[in-house]
Amino acid sequence: MSAAGSRWDGVSLAVLCGGAEDGAPSVDSAWLGTLFEDLLWVGLDAEPPFPGRRVADPPGAACPLRGLVGALEAAREERVLLLAGRHGAPLPDVVFALLAAPDADAIVPLTDGGAEPLCALYRREPVLARARARLTGGSLDLQALLDDLDVWPLEGAALLSLRSAGRGSEEETACA
Repeated sequence: MSAAGSRWDGVSLAVLCGGAEDGAPSVDSAWLGTLFEDLLWVGLDAEPPFPGRRVADPPGAACPLRGLVGALEAAREERVLLLAGRHGAPLPDVVFALLAAPDADAIVPLTDGGAEPLCALYRREPVLARARARLTGGSLDLQALLDDLDVWPLEGAALLSLRSAGRGSEEETACA
């Protein structure tokens, strides 16, 4: 947190908007926007619903990996909290658990359905190089990208709190 205690230093928030049918993300990021100085709306053609910068998708196939590359290229901070706009906002305890996890290339929540790369925290420099190479090479699977990274799996209390709050099944717990 910053000296004022209201924002996280060293972290950009990137909301992927490319998957929204009407161009507007469904994530309610009003509370998230108060936590991060650098808020990015990746692939959003319209005006953002909350303050932040619009970031164009880079060239390449339309996929979440392209959005991740755009977010990492545009981020001003070394770490990037990536959220899929169509998933809605995760509960605060999941965000704080991601931010408090030990340092790794990626902090990724795990559910019974596997890793949730669209609700994860990435280190910009090591991930950007690998993500660009995959995008350029046509290997577009975010799950496969995780295999190339030092990943810290987020499990336990943060995910259990989502289940106990009734926000989804075990497959839907990271981003409800």
